[in-house]
Amino acid sequence: MMNKSAIKNYAVWARKELMKQVAQKAFEYGVTETSVPDQNVDSIHGRLLSNQEKNELKQLVSQIKKYGYDHVIEEVAYTWFNRFIALRFMEVNNYLPQRIRIFTNENNEFKPELLNEAIHVELEGLDQTKVFDMIEQNDRDSLYKYLLLCLCNDMKQYLPDMFTSIEDYKALLMPDNLLREDSVLGKLIEDIDEDSWLNQVQIIGWLYQYYNAELKDAVMKKKNYTKDEIPAATQLFTPDWIVRYMTENSLGRLWIDGHPDFDHREWKYYLEEAKQEPEVVKQLEGIKAEHAKLNPEDITVIEIILLSLIQCRGIIKKCSFAV
Repeated sequence: MMNKSAIKNYAVWARKELMKQVAQKAFEYGVTETSVPDQNVDSIHGRLLSNQEKNELKQLVSQIKKYGYDHVIEEVAYTWFNRFIALRFMEVNNYLPQRIRIFTNENNEFKPELLNEAIHVELEGLDQTKVFDMIEQNDRDSLYKYLLLCLCNDMKQYLPDMFTSIEDYKALLMPDNLLREDSVLGKLIEDIDEDSWLNQVQIIGWLYQYYNAELKDAVMKKKNYTKDEIPAATQLFTPDWIVRYMTENSLGRLWIDGHPDFDHREWKYYLEEAKQEPEVVKQLEGIKAEHAKLNPEDITVIEIILLSLIQCRGIIKKCSFAV
């Protein structure tokens, strides 16, 4: 059973915290709401930048000039939130192909197995020389960030749509101090119990919705939305039971119309057809005959919608069953 109160509290807090941490990282590279460094700068605050940092900073400055400071900070914060909760879900449900716990140990304590097994981990793009150097320097925070970044990029080969490569300004702005108990990761483990993640893919939807809750409230008070604000105002998570209801009474009805012997007793939300007038029954029989010719792979989403609308509002005006 998911603790939605805990999930909401965490998601709302995490958005603020991640944006604060991302903004802090930007400041460390001379980027603020009102100013950005020269794109070809070699040092910031007296510290020489590596070639990688210079390239990533150049990309960051370019993005801010193009989209604005607030947009970029929000985008990076959301990207890391997205990665962290996806990895947590897969960790708890043992879905990770690397077969290693990223945030916790086997007792679900915030003691990442990934960090303890750093010298044995095999990830695409991982530089073991860097790993040994950070271990020798006892720089656990930097080592953990590096391992997390490599793991996120390694996941691209398994889930390319979810884990696009992070090799630009998003890596530059990755939050620090992730191993602290009051960090975004520490509270992710502490505040949301493991059972809420176990076989509960809906938790990701709820986290996304709650993450944008305050932004949505602010946007809804406006008379006009910007293009970037439309998702916050319009996107709502659809609970599992609503998805099942809609599927069973659209695609499901379409299938049963043409296959009346199909066993659908396990469907919880399917509404059986109501008794109809003779002329309506005759029209339904014609429709069902057409549905019997359909192959599942030939059915498209738009067809389901149109057929549902036809049944509800079109040629069968006397029809009383729900679709």
